[in-house]
Amino acid sequence: MNKKIRLSFWGVFAILTIALGLVLTVLRFWQGLGRVTALTDAYPWGLWIGFDVVCGVGLAAGGFTIAAMVYLFGFEKYHPIVRPAILTAFLGYVLVIFGLMFDLGRPWSIWHAIIMWNPRSVMFEVAWCVMLYSTVLALEFSPVLLERFKLQKALRIYKAIVIPLVLLGVILSTLHQSSLGSLFLIFPEKLHPFWYSPLLPVFFYLSAIGVGLAMVIVESFLSFRAFGKQIEFHLLDDLARYMVAMQLLYATFKFVDFRNRHVFHLLVEPGPEKWFFFLEVGIGILIPVVLLTVRRWRRDPRILFAGASMVVAGFVLNRLNTSITGFERYHGFAYFPSWMEICITLFVVTLGVVAYRFAVKYLPVFEH
Repeated sequence: MNKKIRLSFWGVFAILTIALGLVLTVLRFWQGLGRVTALTDAYPWGLWIGFDVVCGVGLAAGGFTIAAMVYLFGFEKYHPIVRPAILTAFLGYVLVIFGLMFDLGRPWSIWHAIIMWNPRSVMFEVAWCVMLYSTVLALEFSPVLLERFKLQKALRIYKAIVIPLVLLGVILSTLHQSSLGSLFLIFPEKLHPFWYSPLLPVFFYLSAIGVGLAMVIVESFLSFRAFGKQIEFHLLDDLARYMVAMQLLYATFKFVDFRNRHVFHLLVEPGPEKWFFFLEVGIGILIPVVLLTVRRWRRDPRILFAGASMVVAGFVLNRLNTSITGFERYHGFAYFPSWMEICITLFVVTLGVVAYRFAVKYLPVFEH
């Protein structure tokens, strides 16, 4: 008997998004960047760099954060979270590389960094760290595949090298998460003072740890809704406390930086930048810290999910402000992505969601 295939709204959305994304992919690589983007010589970095790369790398930070907590600092109770976090991180980095291909004017030259070394370039360091860390993530996720195919000897080899492997992953993550901030240090006169700072590498690293914890919480709730896979709630409650601590530490560094650079007066001056900054700080720091500091509120699953989602949204706003909004005053006009740029970004994100769904369905990602 033939079974009818029933597609949900999100299933139909995914199919249509991927189909449109494939068409636009052909158009982008056939007719170039100018055909599908709103990029200009003044704005050579747009949505694909600001979101797909700068945000994408940070949103995947849960992998090295949770792995370090479990394997290096001995928080064994978080072991059930390791595999989902590493899966998300691995898919995130693969999609960052895939999304970067759309933005490169000559994507076929992406391999040049392997043999054409420029050790004085921040981009060179980021490129190598991303390549190496993606390899580390693939190795860290390999036990899921080894268990699926019952390769016990390979599993024993992995267990013997897991500690140095995780340590290498933490070192590589620390280097390139902070170096993404270093990319913007060359724009002291172009980037708005709200987002330019000599401490940008520190800000990028601290915010990546905070959003990494937030992403683990958000993914747990979404996985439960979509697949019925649930992580014990008390573990998420603990992660929320660490996340709040990281957001407060990040806010403290920002406050000290503003004081040292004497830019508090800009908070009362006219201009759209201050409203973007207020939105970023309000959504990403103030509201979630207030919500999740109160123990009774934090133990409400809906409030916990809302607070973690706000941290993620505030992080995205910060990275977009740093890479796009903060340059508008210097150029005298605003950049807004074309509908095709937006559709291709949705296409990349949808591919990640579909890949995550298949991995959870067919591999032992969530340990019993």
